[in-house]
Amino acid sequence: MTRRVIAAAAAILLATVGAFVLVGYVGAADQRAMAGMASTSVLVVTTPVAEGTPADQLAGLVTAEDLPAKAVVPGAVTSLDELSGLVATADLHPGEQLLAARFADTVTEIAPTTVEVPAGMQEVSVLLEPQRVVGGRVAAGDTVGVFISLGGEAPQTHLILNKALVTQVQGAVPIPEGAAPATGLVPAADTAPAPEAAPTSSVMVTLALSGPDAERVVFGSEHGTVWLSKEPAAATVDGTRIVTRENVF
Repeated sequence: MTRRVIAAAAAILLATVGAFVLVGYVGAADQRAMAGMASTSVLVVTTPVAEGTPADQLAGLVTAEDLPAKAVVPGAVTSLDELSGLVATADLHPGEQLLAARFADTVTEIAPTTVEVPAGMQEVSVLLEPQRVVGGRVAAGDTVGVFISLGGEAPQTHLILNKALVTQVQGAVPIPEGAAPATGLVPAADTAPAPEAAPTSSVMVTLALSGPDAERVVFGSEHGTVWLSKEPAAATVDGTRIVTRENVF
């Protein structure tokens, strides 16, 4: 008799504990479901946005929408203030959430533009300080002169290549939209674009070169220093020579 009473009491106790556990689990599940359904306000694109568009021009191109928390993409932007000073690095399409990962600094991080490499040419990249690449005012499609300086007991500098094609630039100051291509002509004062801030870090310039010319540029980078000049088609190259201590003046 005693055993039956103890077994019954134990069964009642287990049932009670199980009921409490079940109620707690169901309550937690409800809380998780409610958390997933809680709305979060994020910015959503309403009008196509082109790559390179500054964030401060997006006010009329995006709208705030309340979305379930579980539908919000990680990195979604809730205010344009988060993108101050940045530009879009890709085309944005209506309906997609505005993501911080698709914006970058206007000077150093914008996706570079490239041009096709001529048949038979190689590509060689050089990492240069801004002053060695015309303050960063070089773009894919430009042509440049390549100077090599070698030190040692008899330092010398020479313009070894003329009108080398630039196929890609990373880290340069963006060329203003609508700016005319390099012509070697000085624009009128009332049409000259406003000066841009120089890049604050090194600029990576990729050149299309023949095999022998690529060798010379690599040698100069390894054992000396490289300097580029912006050299449009109209630029003259007559009179250049190897400059040394003896003839620099």
